[in-house]
Amino acid sequence: MEPVQNLSVDQIDLNDMAFWMRPYEEREGAFLTLRSERPIAYFPEPEMEESPIPLPVGNGYYAITRHADVSEISRKPELFCSSKGATSVLDLPEEMVEYFSGMINTDNPRHARLRRIVSNAFNPRMIKSIEDSIEGVANEVIDDICERGLIDVTVDLAAPLPLKIICDMMGVPPERYDDVFRCSNIILSMGDPEYIGEDTHPILAFLGAGAELTAIMETIAEEKLKNPGEDLTSALITTNIDGEALTHGELASFFVLLVVAGNETTRTAITHGVLALTQHEEQKQRWMADVEGLMPTAVDEIVRWASPVIWMRRTATTKVVVSGHEFNEGDKVLLYYSSANRDERVFENPFSFDLTRNPNPHLGFGAAGPHFCLGAHLARREIGVMFRELFKRLPDLKATGEPDRLASNFVNGIKHLEATFTPTSRR
Repeated sequence: MEPVQNLSVDQIDLNDMAFWMRPYEEREGAFLTLRSERPIAYFPEPEMEESPIPLPVGNGYYAITRHADVSEISRKPELFCSSKGATSVLDLPEEMVEYFSGMINTDNPRHARLRRIVSNAFNPRMIKSIEDSIEGVANEVIDDICERGLIDVTVDLAAPLPLKIICDMMGVPPERYDDVFRCSNIILSMGDPEYIGEDTHPILAFLGAGAELTAIMETIAEEKLKNPGEDLTSALITTNIDGEALTHGELASFFVLLVVAGNETTRTAITHGVLALTQHEEQKQRWMADVEGLMPTAVDEIVRWASPVIWMRRTATTKVVVSGHEFNEGDKVLLYYSSANRDERVFENPFSFDLTRNPNPHLGFGAAGPHFCLGAHLARREIGVMFRELFKRLPDLKATGEPDRLASNFVNGIKHLEATFTPTSRR
């Protein structure tokens, strides 16, 4: 892929949804221009039309587009906080911040407390149990499609794997899987009309989905208190470190974070991976010739290439200078991981898909710091195992249609991607 720089720096409008629906080459060209000419670029606050909830109009935000600046800000949570909201440019009401990924919207000491409790529940036995299940789940997913020959990669292949793993991990009963999937799609839809009805305002849809997921978790937690099992929910509600335990609200908030972020990151990476391997057949053949040997670098290159989460927000807590720019207290910054992952100052041939890329300091799971993705290891494992099993069972799988992209400036999602393969039998 070669970037197309057909917009001047003053023509680039990151608030315009039409920008995000441009071809990938044009989007990459725009960020190449920003990194070169205006790496810390100011944009006014986006407007939310006819919001059913009063949302104050802020003073705008700064787009941080270079790898070094994104990394520096991420390492300094005392200067750039997350508690004002990490996943929205707009300053949302507190109840919405709590519903949607509470832990990533916190700072120390609360963030350290939450992460300590959650990390303790992810003990070695729990992690091994989850990892041991991935291969079985991947093959169940392939069994469901292997006789068809024609699939939607996102819906039939990429989405079911993380959904089932996360739901099993949290003790969600199978009859609620579809509800969890539907709610996570709504929360990350950015108002895409495929997921939100024409008569429903996106904010009300987001709140409704968050409330539904919270209710699901409350029901599960109540059951696990009476009959604890080997699942993560049972571990979380019984974990107590120096007198500290998760409140019911924190448990529900963590569940929302897990099912939304955990589903979307892996799903998006797998779909983009299938598309990229189709477009770069020589890379696919290279990986298939040494599946386990190339696994670590191949998975990281897929995540870099996909950059599932486009940005996260931080808010300056005081006056601070980054790369010569002085930020004032309250200034909002959006850390554009997708741009950092193409930074020519860090990556050699950044627009080449290279499964042997090493080193590969991508920020697909966030930058180093307290908010680096807690599930990065699990996501890498899911992606790697899925492609390994696909190479074994559906080796000629390839994308045959154009990707139907999510209308979002936050998630680099592909809603649908047609693919074909030679039908084969179930295991």
